[in-house]
Amino acid sequence: MNIKYENVPDMISGKDLDYLTDIFNWNYGSYKSAIDHMSIANAEDVCKILDKASTLFNNNMQDILDILERGGCSE
Repeated sequence: MNIKYENVPDMISGKDLDYLTDIFNWNYGSYKSAIDHMSIANAEDVCKILDKASTLFNNNMQDILDILERGGCSE
């Protein structure tokens, strides 16, 4: 996830929060799905791809949580 602001807003608007919630929920569902499928996948190359995808989704969720933790304020 590559969020770049020239100036980070001092607060998160309701619309921004809805957007971040949607992104987080999509990544969480995808993360859970990738983890679940890793446990049943037989092919090593499929497991590697699912592992890479689950890491990406987890990193995206962490980015969103970091934004929410700061409340939209720059550090």
